[in-house]
Parts: sequence; C-alpha cells; structure tokens
Amino acid sequence: MYKAAVIGDSASVSGFAALGLSVFRETEPERIKKLLTRLAASEFAVIYITEPAAALVSDTINRYRSSRLPAIVLIPAIEGNTGEGMRALHDSVEKAVGSDILN
Repeated sequence: MYKAAVIGDSASVSGFAALGLSVFRETEPERIKKLLTRLAASEFAVIYITEPAAALVSDTINRYRSSRLPAIVLIPAIEGNTGEGMRALHDSVEKAVGSDILN
C-alpha cells in the first residue's frame, strides 16, 4: 500500500500527523535531499513539501518531476512562502487542460 509524507518545519507540518501522513520535521538541505531520495525509493506515492523546504532542494525535486511516483507537491508553510506552489499548480492545470483555468 502506498503512503503519503510531508516534509518541512515543525510548525508547518505537525498537524498532518493527525491526518495519517508520515511527518518529517526537517529544514536542513542535505538532510532533506537524503530524505527525499529515501522516501522516493520506498512506498511513498505522494510527498508534500513546504515551499521554503522545496526551495532548498529544487535540484533534487526536479529529478522526480518526470517520474510517475512519487508525486512531489509543494504546500505553503506558516511563513517564508515563495509562491512556487501556486505557480506549479497553475502549470500542471494548464498542461492537463490546455489553458490556465485558475485565473
């Protein structure tokens, strides 16, 4: 059975444990890179990562963009958001539908 995880600072990700997600409180770039690699090799189909954490490891995330699994989804954090999550959502919708229907 596939699992879902969330990665980011403690304040932003702690509540996800109540939803049954595996929570990883991590903010160090090298540790996040190793964690992503480990989770991708495991049974994790979806990995949510806060925008600030994703900004630290964009090269690693890009390696998985063309892979079927895991889906890596950027989510807002309590602070330090970059807007990258919303841009990625717009790009995905435009790619799937043929136009940006979210604007």
